[in-house]
Parts: sequence; structure tokens; C-alpha cells
Amino acid sequence: MKNFTLVATGDLLVHASVIRQAKADSGGESYDFRRMIRAAAPIVAQADLAICHMETVYGATQGPFTGYPTFKTPPQLASAVKDIGYDSCSTASNHTLDAGPEGVVRTLDAMDKAGLKHAGSARSAAESVRPTIMEAGGAKVAHLAYAYGTNGIPVPKGKPWLVNLIDPARIIKDARAARRAGADVVVVSVHWGTEWQQAPDKLQLSLAKKLTASKDGGRRDIDLIIGTHAHIPQAYEKVNGTWVVYGMGDQIAGVMPDKRGQMGSAARFTFTPPSAPGRAWQVKKAEYIPHAVDNDPITLVNLPRALRKSPGNPGYTSALSTIQEAVLSRGGKKDGLSMGR
Repeated sequence: MKNFTLVATGDLLVHASVIRQAKADSGGESYDFRRMIRAAAPIVAQADLAICHMETVYGATQGPFTGYPTFKTPPQLASAVKDIGYDSCSTASNHTLDAGPEGVVRTLDAMDKAGLKHAGSARSAAESVRPTIMEAGGAKVAHLAYAYGTNGIPVPKGKPWLVNLIDPARIIKDARAARRAGADVVVVSVHWGTEWQQAPDKLQLSLAKKLTASKDGGRRDIDLIIGTHAHIPQAYEKVNGTWVVYGMGDQIAGVMPDKRGQMGSAARFTFTPPSAPGRAWQVKKAEYIPHAVDNDPITLVNLPRALRKSPGNPGYTSALSTIQEAVLSRGGKKDGLSMGR
């Protein structure tokens, strides 16, 4: 066994402007999302495991494709994410049912075809109880995912497995099932929080406490919590000794009503093997990597790297400061959180 690194990034929120950009980047013949998110590639390449958040569901191969408020994204996004180097994506969000059961099926079929694992939605009851498990550093890593709701769209009767909704007892039960299936590390993605609010809300705080306090036989049930949804950077902090990322912001999106919607972070955690048989893997190093989204053309920007090339760029400097303020707002620095690049 050896150390391994896990990288997680925020919402892939495919607004209509992002769809138009992908079409332009393909030369007008298809949809190519790779250039827009290429700045994530070096971070992902250095990681042993990389997790994204697939905020939207896919339309049929030939469309039609739509942005806000009910999304149908070109399925070419799956292969682009895989080409960048991602291993798995959370698919539980408030938009999971935007295109009904068919949208869930299309999305997961396309991700399977691209070789991209997924967690948070399912095509059948049997699929919903199989934990997504990957391997890194000799460890088996389970990825589970849940969302707070579906924008008022009812979950079809008899098909609760289409999307995993937040229920603390269910999450703990699933984490323990993943342990029984062989997982050494359990990572939980949660789509939660209040949009445009930097501070974690009551649900985030209470759920983080419940999940990180849960143990079975003296061993914690969950090793890492990574959050999405708020559209803006939120804090990283240790809760009951376990790292919680309340929100990473959007990785890619169209122009937002608040400039913070163009800012976010990637989370990187280095795990070290157990000190003795039967003990847990531990986070040895916790990092955040600030990023921004330029709008013309829509492009993800790694801020530390961009500022090395263009020192003093006022837009990038301001974004970096805003992200740092949010990420460190709950004392993560004292627990060893540092900025990576």
C-alpha cells in the first residue's frame, strides 16, 4: 500500500452559452467540451483518482439540447470529462430528473460508454445498491452521492432509485454497505447548501456533524465529504476529525448574475495507508486549487498557474482573494489546509 491523491471538482453546469461554445469549439459539426475544461487536466493527471460533479442530464444524441431551467446536455460531455482524466462523477443533483427517467438512462449510458464511473442516480433498483468502487494506492475507494431535492419534480412512483436523496440514515447505511463490499475509504458527494450563500446553511452543518460522527465498531463510516450546488466557493473544514468541503463552486458555467459564480476551487486530498492492520486510511495533506471561468470564450482558468504567467492581473488577483476568503472562512488553515496549483 502507498499514498494516493484524490481530486474533486465542482459543478459542470451546462448553460445554453456553454452548449454554443462547445459547438463552436467542434467547428460546428458536433460538441467539444475539452478546450473549456482543459485547465483541469494537469491537476487531474497528477491525481490517482479524480471525481467531477455532473450537474445536468443528457439529451438524445441529436438533441434538442437545452440550458436553464431544465437542462438537456450534449452527451459528448461524458467523453470530454473522461479524456481530461476523470474517473467518476456524482450525478445526484436538483437537475437529475429534468428530462425524466429517460434523461437518467441516457446520461448513465453515455458515461458507461465513455468509461466514466458514476454515483448518485441509477437505472434500476439493483444498480442503486451496488456501490461505485475504485482502486488507488492499494486501497478500494467507494464513491457515494446524494442531493437535497429535484426542484419540485416528483420522483416517479416505484422508482426511488432514479436519484439518491439526502437522508442521513440512508447515507450511513450505504457507507457501511460499501465497507462490507470491501471499501477502505468512503467518499460522499452531497449536493446541498443555499445558492449564492457563502456560509454553510443549517442542513450542511447538521448533516456534516451527523455523518462525520457516525462510527461502526470504533471506525468512522465516512472518510471525506465533498459538496456542490451553491455556485460559489464555500469553506473547507475538519468536522469530528474528517474533512468536509461544503462547496467547490461551479467548474464551468455560463455568465452568472453574481461574479462569484465564475469562481471555485478544486479539492485535493492525499491519503496515507493505515498505521496498523484494521486502522483507517488518513488524510495526510489537504489542498484547494482556486480557479475562475473566463467568458469570451468560456474557459476554465487555474488561477495560481495563470498568475505565475501574468503576475498582478487584477481580475485574477481579485478572484483568488475572494476564493481564499471563502475557503478559509471556517478555520481550515489551522487544520493544515493549504493552496495548491
